[in-house]
Amino acid sequence: MPAQSNSTWDRRSILRAAAGLAVAAPLAACGGNNGRGGGSGSGKQLTQMFHAYGEPGVEQAVKRYAAAYKKADVTTQWITSADYESKLFATLLTKNAPDVFEFHPQIQLVKSGQVADLSDIVDPVKDDFNAADITSHTVDGKVYGVRMIDDPQFFFYRPSLFEKAGVKVPETLDELIEAAAKLTTGKTKGVYLGNDLHAIVNPLIWSAGADTLNDKNEIAYHTPAVVEGLKKLRTLFTSGHLLLGAPTDFWDPSSLTQGLCAVQFCGMWAMPQFQKALGDDLGIFPFPKTVDSGKPSVYNGGWSMFVNAKGDDVDAAKEYVKWLWIDQKRYQEDFATSYGFHIPPRASIAASASKLESGLPAQGVKLFNDYGHFDNIGWTQAMIQATWDVVADCVRKGGDPEAALDRCDKTVERELKKLFG
Repeated sequence: MPAQSNSTWDRRSILRAAAGLAVAAPLAACGGNNGRGGGSGSGKQLTQMFHAYGEPGVEQAVKRYAAAYKKADVTTQWITSADYESKLFATLLTKNAPDVFEFHPQIQLVKSGQVADLSDIVDPVKDDFNAADITSHTVDGKVYGVRMIDDPQFFFYRPSLFEKAGVKVPETLDELIEAAAKLTTGKTKGVYLGNDLHAIVNPLIWSAGADTLNDKNEIAYHTPAVVEGLKKLRTLFTSGHLLLGAPTDFWDPSSLTQGLCAVQFCGMWAMPQFQKALGDDLGIFPFPKTVDSGKPSVYNGGWSMFVNAKGDDVDAAKEYVKWLWIDQKRYQEDFATSYGFHIPPRASIAASASKLESGLPAQGVKLFNDYGHFDNIGWTQAMIQATWDVVADCVRKGGDPEAALDRCDKTVERELKKLFG
């Protein structure tokens, strides 16, 4: 079957919801087609919603898995527009809401009663899942969501360009800035961090030895090291060595493969595309230390399957999720390694994923294990937006980092009070 064009998808540029449930409008894009009653069987009807993956073959695979399920007719809503999250939240408020859907752990979905407790289907295999994936989906001891794939993000680079420019793999943010200057030649910029810089906000914090929130759900990002990191990022932004306004965002490998930059921040999902275009002239490294006292970091994004707790048949939906994302290990490995590279969240599947056992994929797994950070379910969209505003203020516009972080603190404190009292 023909693969979907990369021009029609936004693979990872929006890692969280673009709007909250309370302000979402009805989903016009889905119209009256709620996907129910469209299957070939006469039994139960279920609908699942996915965003459009860019890797060729994913849509066909998802629909093939669903067709193999015998206890219900499962119809797939494949959202091809860039604002999957806002469309998902909008349709969850309508009669067209899907029974199961992929998303990221968000505590608002739990607090609003939108997602079902899946502890009963996860607990028997909990020890087989990456412990951090379980933690990132747990509220008050209950597990909401089944992780499907883990997506580590790091820098991809061309060793030949490093050798020609006489630079080494950066271990600090200062070294990355210096390397970017030496690697910038003609139409090739030294480094690409994405058009809006959002993808590297959390890595900048983690690599400064800080965190978004601590284990008591208190602000942990407002530190002198993070302030210093923001100042360094401003230096890079104004240096002329950072690729700005690329045709595609960080999730797409084109900026590096087409020679627009020498180093690109991207995800492991694009590794096969990088390898196809660049062959052996390809390496990876984590987000370097923001300051000398920091530590390299890797953001472990990914996607998880949730059950709509307000759906027509929650038990049937949970049974389907259990069948596909817990029982069918063959499909889980296929989904993780046949359409781009992702790390299976279950140890037993990761151990048998031969495509990840050697070479660059194995290096990616090692970076994931050594430096990985996972989603915090209590880090809400409003908090995320507040940190994005900090970058817009003091990196793009040259504002004072302390003042920008103070404003961020007010938003985050307000959200924390609403969530945790």
